[in-house]
Amino acid sequence: MKHIGIVGCSAEGAALCYRTICLEAETRMGRHAHPEITMHTIALAEYMEPISRGDWNSVAALMLRSAAVLHRAGAEFLICPDNTIHQAMHYVEPSSPLPWLHIAEEVGKEAKRRGFSHLGLTGTKFLVRGPVYPERLEAMDIRLSRPTEAQQERINRIIFDELVRNEQRPESLRYFQQVIQEFKDNQCEAVVLGCTEIPLLVNDENSPLPTLDSTRLLARAALRHALE
Repeated sequence: MKHIGIVGCSAEGAALCYRTICLEAETRMGRHAHPEITMHTIALAEYMEPISRGDWNSVAALMLRSAAVLHRAGAEFLICPDNTIHQAMHYVEPSSPLPWLHIAEEVGKEAKRRGFSHLGLTGTKFLVRGPVYPERLEAMDIRLSRPTEAQQERINRIIFDELVRNEQRPESLRYFQQVIQEFKDNQCEAVVLGCTEIPLLVNDENSPLPTLDSTRLLARAALRHALE
């Protein structure tokens, strides 16, 4: 059984990922059982400054600081339940002391398994405008649609002003539902919840489209990998 290392960024997304691994492990391992897990989190504030100026080398340096701590703690592989900072992964992986699972790749695998070929993408404006999902999903022949720029800005505010603080407002859910309905009208077959806090607000029961919950998909992939 492999020791899982979690590189946290925002608290709520990291906590949801951790809880998912622990709770879903019981079905595989027995009551109260889960693999060994260590998490290290540098404050979101330290990440936001380089993210805001597009300095992905500096973001990578923060991720590698956490990777080094987790390596010393005995972790055998790493996950990061934050979609946005995966944009730094090109700089992280060559210097990382441990291998990583990639969140967008796990989402893509689930989309292929369920037969989805056209997805709507939600997340921070940095993620939606960036290469993280296009690079992985286009290689799998999966098309992506993005929100408009105005929608990206509104979603970004909801994430950073509300969801990272575990605030779920009815008006914010209604806004997500409007955006997802537009994806549906444009022939999208499912929506990627591409910020690890969005599943706190949006789920299959209240979404106009089936959801691909990046947080839980990564957690389940980590659990499978730990038990291989």
